[in-house]
Amino acid sequence: MEQQTITLVQESWAKVLPISATAGTLFYTNLFEADPSLKALFKGDMAQQAAKLMQMISAAVGKLNDLGSLVPVLQQLGQRHAGYGVVAAHYDTVGASLLKTLEQGLGPAFTPETQQAWASVYGLIASVMNPETTA
Repeated sequence: MEQQTITLVQESWAKVLPISATAGTLFYTNLFEADPSLKALFKGDMAQQAAKLMQMISAAVGKLNDLGSLVPVLQQLGQRHAGYGVVAAHYDTVGASLLKTLEQGLGPAFTPETQQAWASVYGLIASVMNPETTA
């Protein structure tokens, strides 16, 4: 992964962190609008789920310069998600919802270059979590 891609993702994520609670809620709104059937995969408090999502993204973004330690964590996360009923097609919906959320949260700071960087990073994450994904 190119350093510029990592830098764009990390710098833009730093702008999301102050609004992470809102971004997490917005992500799930976007996700469930894109595929209402995904609601059935979530059993707990969605505010807590949104907070966990933001923590996971923060951890992954922070480890982009250390893929050797990030990849095993993502593989384990993917195995857990498969146990929850997540299938390859869901990763495309999640990726689109993430990009939409970032665009909404970052506004003009979500440049075409930043969008491409996030798409690239998400594609890598999705492929590690579920090698059958098309993301």
